[in-house]
This record gives sequence, C-alpha cells and structure tokens, in this order.
Amino acid sequence: MAEDPYLYPGTETLRNKFGERDKDVLKGLDYAAAMDRQRQLESGEADVPRTYDAQHLHAIHQHLFQDVYEWAGQPRPDVTVFKGVPGGFAPPNLIDRYLTDAAEAISSADWASMDQEQFAQQAAKVFAYVNQAHPYREGNGRATKLFMQHVSELSPYELDYTRIPDKVWNQRSMLSGPDIGQYEPVPEMMQPVFEVLAKERPDGPARTMLSPELQKARQAAGLDPGEVAGRNANPQSSTGAGTDKPKTSRGRGTQSPERG
Repeated sequence: MAEDPYLYPGTETLRNKFGERDKDVLKGLDYAAAMDRQRQLESGEADVPRTYDAQHLHAIHQHLFQDVYEWAGQPRPDVTVFKGVPGGFAPPNLIDRYLTDAAEAISSADWASMDQEQFAQQAAKVFAYVNQAHPYREGNGRATKLFMQHVSELSPYELDYTRIPDKVWNQRSMLSGPDIGQYEPVPEMMQPVFEVLAKERPDGPARTMLSPELQKARQAAGLDPGEVAGRNANPQSSTGAGTDKPKTSRGRGTQSPERG
C-alpha cells in the first residue's frame, strides 16, 4: 500500500504547521484553531465570497484550517479517502464533478419561496453531493456544515445543528452516500435530518442568489459577490463542528461515527 503523503512518515499524524507528531495532541490543536476561525466567519469579523460553488467551499476550508495545514482549501489531488469504507468517498478525478452537481442544485433552486419540506429536500441533495465529494484530507465535516449554513441564507430557514445528536447526523451522512460502484448519492437519507435542523429566520432570507456575471463584476470591484442590500449584518448561526472520523460500514442501516 502506498504511503500517504499527508502523513509524517511512519506515523498516523497529518503533517501540520505546528510540527506536532502526536495525532491526539494535533486533534486538540486543530479543533481549537479551527473553532476560532469559525467564530470569525459566524460573527462577520471575516467572510468569504458567497459563490455557492466549489470555490466557496474551498474558501471556507482555507479560512478554517489556515493555521493548521499547508494544504487548507486545496482538494486532495492523488489520495482517496476511505475512512474505513470499502467504496470510500469520491476518487480525486470525481471531486469536481460532485461539487459541480452540488453547485447546480443550488443555482437551479428557488430557495426564497420554499416551505420547510422543500428546503429540507433540496438541502439534503446539496449536502449529499458535497459530502460524497469529501474534497479534503481532513476537515470536510466542519467545512461542509458551514457551507450548508451559507446555502440556508438563501432560504427562509437557518440550520440549528444542536437539534440533531451527533450519532444521528453521522449515521445519516454515511447512508446518504452511493452504493459501491454507483455515482448518485442518496439524499433522501438526509431529508428528515434537515427538516429537524431547519428553523425559520425571523426576517426571511438573509441573501439572494446573484447571476455569475454580477458575481464576477462584484468580485472585480472587491465586493462580496453574495452580499445584498439589507442583509443581516450579524446573522446568528449555530453551526456545529463535524469531524472526519473513520466510518465502520457502508451498508444501509449500519451505525457509523462519520460526521460528514
């Protein structure tokens, strides 16, 4: 089996900016640093362009893990993440395809007019594609949860991750993946989860989806392409911090510690 280039040789510890060789110590450092960066995004102290595509997700991951990994925000180019699952997540050559499908699911939906059931259905679809992409060697769950919170800003709902126990989130996330040898994920497994997570925003959608042309124009002007007049200056968020723990089984109905 080829050596994982993301690990220090002879260890199970990811190469990191701290130079830490103990994986358990690194875990604590990783979570502390990423949580501080997450607070910046949630408070409005820092922000990323709301393009609702792969670049948006990469920007979130880069911000969260910039203090921990040199490759923060960069998709894994030559490593397939298995996490204890025979089929694994998307191989490197399919990451872009899954993220493109997720972006199309976002841009084609009329988020602002959705009721809670419609929102849950579409959010589950977006999540299933992003989760199966699993673009990064570590930190996929936390970046994906924050990305989904940004997507929810387009709708009359926000996501309260405290409403679902980790065990349920982990199991349903695992079950949303495609069967071995198949491409299409199974978002229906996550729809009930998003129905529980969704709660109404008092003032309706916090943002609006802009055309690619307008996004580029605003980017050229140095503006956030997702920002609109009247947006909430400091929208409340209860984004949870997921983890990328190994899954134990891909079979339907099997418990798993995966947090997306």
